[in-house]
Amino acid sequence: MKIAIIGAGPAGMLAGGFLSSNHEVHIFDKNEKCGKKLYITGKGRCNLTNNCNKDEFFNNVVNGKKFMYSSINQFSPEDIISFFENIGLKLKTERGNRVFPESDKSSDVIKALEKFSKDCKIHLNEKVEKISKKNEEFLIKTHKKEYLFDRVIISTGGISYPLTGSTGDGYKFAEEFGHTITKPKPALVAIELKDWFIKDLQGISLKNVKIKATSDNKNFEYFGEMLFTDKGISGPIVLTLSSFINRANEIKLFLDFKPALSEDKLLSRILRDVDQCKNKTMSNFVSLYLPKTLANIFLKLLNIDNQQKVNSFTVKQREDFIKLLKNFPLTFKNLYPIESAIITSGGVALNEINPKTMESKLVKGLYFIGEVLDVDCLTGGFNLTQAFSTAYACSHNLT
Repeated sequence: MKIAIIGAGPAGMLAGGFLSSNHEVHIFDKNEKCGKKLYITGKGRCNLTNNCNKDEFFNNVVNGKKFMYSSINQFSPEDIISFFENIGLKLKTERGNRVFPESDKSSDVIKALEKFSKDCKIHLNEKVEKISKKNEEFLIKTHKKEYLFDRVIISTGGISYPLTGSTGDGYKFAEEFGHTITKPKPALVAIELKDWFIKDLQGISLKNVKIKATSDNKNFEYFGEMLFTDKGISGPIVLTLSSFINRANEIKLFLDFKPALSEDKLLSRILRDVDQCKNKTMSNFVSLYLPKTLANIFLKLLNIDNQQKVNSFTVKQREDFIKLLKNFPLTFKNLYPIESAIITSGGVALNEINPKTMESKLVKGLYFIGEVLDVDCLTGGFNLTQAFSTAYACSHNLT
């Protein structure tokens, strides 16, 4: 058979490599090189999967968990690791079971996939403009020429990082064939805030804090690291939260700066510190608990003079300070634009795709793999796991 794959990303190259042993495979990409988005993944190191079991993988799927069962059972994280090692890529596992190339170079992952798909005819700098079906064949029109194929696989990604070529082409092709598109939303992205003090906090990073959100009668809590940006907040726990609230309404955010301490334990610590710092200013005292800039903002919000002496720290002021430490309100504005999101939430509706084969239920011979599907996961190599497993399922069940 003659097969076209639209998109030379990780899913497209993997599927192409498997299929090219028995079929004539052409991979089209409008970029000048393969794996352009993969190149910047994991800050250029490429976190290509997670060394976890299947249950742990599913715990990190935000949307599309049920859909992913079949493909993950066919090509699990363990299988992905074995695959790359078997084609000569040395790997290592780091904190959080994140798997990287031993060289720390995403370019080595791309080279391994290019070598694996070497028998495919790769058309770079060739943008697919139109796909249509004539009888049993697909007509693909690029800006250069027209081609006929027996099968077509769409692996064009989402619409995050458009400079890498992810501009939503796959959604357009899917809609033209009658598919429903779940509206794309940013996922794994920073959060913009309305608060007056945000610019003053830019660049401050915090460890061992908890971010809490309430929305639509749901509560979310994540513990770990975060940082303040020029417009809001980012960092691991914020990115995770964004994937769960990107379709929510009336979002309220709070920070707990001391999640390991209850209010009672915090009061005991404060009383001990007050006893030792009686003659210091409140600015110096609050800096024992928070970075200096944040400490001064706290005092403003509490209406406490930063030059007030600690020995006049009242019971009411202590109570208010503890409440603010444990429930510091942040005013949600919106998520950062989808262009800056790590991945896209939304895409081709899953109820229109066969989860075992990735074939369209509407158009025989048309397949969708990778981020173009309405599946999104958390950080840690899970989104690339999705791309590889759906590509494997498609390539091994294509008929």
